[in-house]
Order: sequence, then structure tokens, then C-alpha cells
Amino acid sequence: VPQLGPQLPPRLTQQPWQLLCSTRRDGFSLHTLYRRGGLPGSPALLLIRDTEAQAFGAFSSSAIRCSSGFYGTGENFLFSFSPELKVFRWTGRNNFFVKGDVNLLMFGGGSGQFGLWLDGDLHRGGSRPCDTFDNEPLAAREEFCIQDLELWGLA
Repeated sequence: VPQLGPQLPPRLTQQPWQLLCSTRRDGFSLHTLYRRGGLPGSPALLLIRDTEAQAFGAFSSSAIRCSSGFYGTGENFLFSFSPELKVFRWTGRNNFFVKGDVNLLMFGGGSGQFGLWLDGDLHRGGSRPCDTFDNEPLAAREEFCIQDLELWGLA
């Protein structure tokens, strides 16, 4: 979280963050992630470490939730630490920021690709280049297994 601080919107740089959900503490469940996802309208920071020790994730300008369509703003971004921090910001090409349903959580999209997706049991995910963020794949492989996941929100 400290390394990402300078990348956050200026209004959030001095705000205290708290751990809302962790697979170590709360188990592997997308339903639990949505339930503990924070107050509506409150930003969220999703941190993932895969089984190959790659670290990456997403910033959402609003709480992570189940939705019928895409939500979020141009403040949203994807990032990876491989080996140094790389941030992938909104390109302006579309508004496919975040969408969640009972089986899948997606960040970014376009041309049938998602910048980051996680399955319903939070065991598997994937990352491909997408129009929303013009990102590189965030993990070493396009599909990965999740070792740890944390969701942070404003305290």
C-alpha cells in the first residue's frame, strides 16, 4: 500500500487504509469479498500474490461489489510489481472499469479480453492486455493461481 500511495488520486494520498478482506483471514470466496468490500462509493485497493510470487492488482474508485454492468471512473488503474511498480491507467477508449457477478470479477475490457479477472472461489484468475488500460499481462502467465489476496479500503 505505501508504494502505491503516490499513484492514488491526490484526494486519497493522506487517507488511512484498512484491510477489509484477506484470503488468509476470511477464506477464498468472491461472495465474502463483495460482502466485506467497503462502503458504497469508497475506493478499494485489491492486492494479489500468485503462486509464482508475482504481485499485482487493481485500484477501484468505488467499493468492489456485484453489479449488472460495468462501474467505476477514469481514476481506476491496474498495476504490477514485476520487479518494479508498473501502473496502467485509463486510456479513454471505453468505460469497462469493473464488473462483478457471482462467478467472476473483472477489471478492464475490450475485444473479449479482461485486464484482470478472478473466478468465484478466488483460486484462479487471468490477465491479458485490454483496451481500457492498455496493460501488459500483470502476472507471468495469462492465467494464474491465487496464493493470497487482500482488499483494502479507507479507514
